[in-house]
Amino acid sequence: MSFFGTTFSSLRNRNFRYFWIGQCLSVMGTWIQRTAQTWLVYQMTKSALLVGVLSASQFVPILLLTLVAGTLIDQIPKRKILLFTQFGFLVLGSIMTLIVYLKIVQYWEILAIAIGYGVLQSFDTPARQSFVVELVGQKDLMNGISLNSTVFNLAKIVGPSLAGILMVQYGVAFCFLVDTISYIAILIGLFFIQQDHPLATRSHQRVWTDVKDGLSYVWNTFDVKFSAELMLIISTLSFNNNVILPVFAKTVLHSGAQAYAGLMTASGIGSLVAAFLMSYLSRFGLQRRTYLVVGVGSALLQSTMIFVHTFNLAAFVMILIGFCNMIFLNQSNASFQYGVPSELRGRVMSVYVLLNQGTTPIGSMYAGGIMDFTSGAWGFPGCGLLALALLIPVLIINQNHVKSWINPIKE
Repeated sequence: MSFFGTTFSSLRNRNFRYFWIGQCLSVMGTWIQRTAQTWLVYQMTKSALLVGVLSASQFVPILLLTLVAGTLIDQIPKRKILLFTQFGFLVLGSIMTLIVYLKIVQYWEILAIAIGYGVLQSFDTPARQSFVVELVGQKDLMNGISLNSTVFNLAKIVGPSLAGILMVQYGVAFCFLVDTISYIAILIGLFFIQQDHPLATRSHQRVWTDVKDGLSYVWNTFDVKFSAELMLIISTLSFNNNVILPVFAKTVLHSGAQAYAGLMTASGIGSLVAAFLMSYLSRFGLQRRTYLVVGVGSALLQSTMIFVHTFNLAAFVMILIGFCNMIFLNQSNASFQYGVPSELRGRVMSVYVLLNQGTTPIGSMYAGGIMDFTSGAWGFPGCGLLALALLIPVLIINQNHVKSWINPIKE
């Protein structure tokens, strides 16, 4: 099979093609919205801590709700869940556009809308993640996961860049309008998807019993459990760019919105390269040795940012950080989805989302707090050094399993 045939093999599936194209536009709008929202709040408050509170507000609902959401995702066709959540995002985007355009926006209103986004994301993200295998099947699962990641990172490149241009040319309100319109794309894609037998299994157990079944699977499946331990550290401390970069751009680089958007774009470029690489390598299955290297590598790279004081060098390091983070999330996702029983997939992926996004409030508050207490220069190093300090004992405790991941022949 050719390079392109291998890299994009899952797009041969008609339903996944509709889903993927719709996401390309929708997620790009989301990144335009996130970039504009973060910059707006920092301009309004001049506080890194309040930017962290904003990020936390969007992800606290995920921390509280996503495990329960997983039980419902296993019982209701995922397409129906996604139609509901995407329409909800469209409504919230419309409200945000209106209050910013009318210049009546207040910080508390942005927090309230962020909480609304978080509630919807508690259901939307695990449903999206577990929907991929229904559309592509086990054979193309790794490729589908990688291409799904590519959507996110293509948007991560284009979205902040477009946001920087749109904010300068047309104002912040226009960014929120673009985001609102973008949700129509994924809604159209979902309407075109046709499933003869969508996976959904009615449960007669209590909700908490269903939740415990999902947690029990994660706890008793070593590869998944070890991935969860690594994710708890890396996802909490290595994915706080939205909080750190606007402060870093303003206080360390002494620049504005375009430098912030440029650094976000640099991270996205590294992520996109990694996503395409993992799409091509998906035929070889899980890359556990690489998984460990990029987890530690991300923490090390963040620690080196204390020595970075120019935009070009910062952009280069952000490309490397984006590359490591993308491979880490790609392999974490695959580790959680590989071999999981269909009737547990929603619950297991809700644990993945809890670790990936539900830990964000902790990381956001920590990153924002350490920058307010010290300076913007310590945002990345403060997170990176703590991640290394936590990773070392985890790797030592699991050293036998680490060796089996590094040398798969011994498995």
